[in-house]
Amino acid sequence: MTWNPFKRKNDADNTTQVSIDSDIEAEGKGRPTPKRKQAEAQNLHPIVPKDRKASRKVEREKLRVRQDAEYDAMRNGDINHMPKAERLASRVYVRDYVDARWNVAEFFVPVAFVILIVSFLISSLYPTLSVPLLIMMYVYLIASIIDIAIMWRGLKRKLVAKFGEQAVGRGSRTATYAWSRCLQMRRWRMPRPRAKKRGDWPK
Repeated sequence: MTWNPFKRKNDADNTTQVSIDSDIEAEGKGRPTPKRKQAEAQNLHPIVPKDRKASRKVEREKLRVRQDAEYDAMRNGDINHMPKAERLASRVYVRDYVDARWNVAEFFVPVAFVILIVSFLISSLYPTLSVPLLIMMYVYLIASIIDIAIMWRGLKRKLVAKFGEQAVGRGSRTATYAWSRCLQMRRWRMPRPRAKKRGDWPK
């Protein structure tokens, strides 16, 4: 092995040159080159708001305000500000038609309640009267069902003539809407009846 007196001097010079080159590169950029993950992290932005709880609270408040406004509109008869489903022309017609007639079914709940109370009170004194009272309640129920069927037959014919078959299709749920309104007493219906008295039939 041959000894080279200039070897260590060359190694030192090379090390010094590498250090100088690194310093020059860092000075040229102004900062060390960031890692890939650090660069990607700087470009990320949160998709959801920072305070999600406050955001949900604001949305709930907006929903409550809208629902209150829609309820007031149904109570006051303001069709333009009712829920979208209640503004349909076919549903307005159904409400006006049901509200214009006397519906046997609208009194079923209070009548049945009275019959059950009376039956309970007299069952200990006059047990034999309980059966006739229950029969009376079932007779009233059957009469209500027949009255609803008659109502729907006439209403369906008018709806088809005015709005077409789609107004009474299965997806429209018009029949359910009509008979459920028949079961409510007139003064408690929502949306409120537009006509103050019965007999004001829709055209």
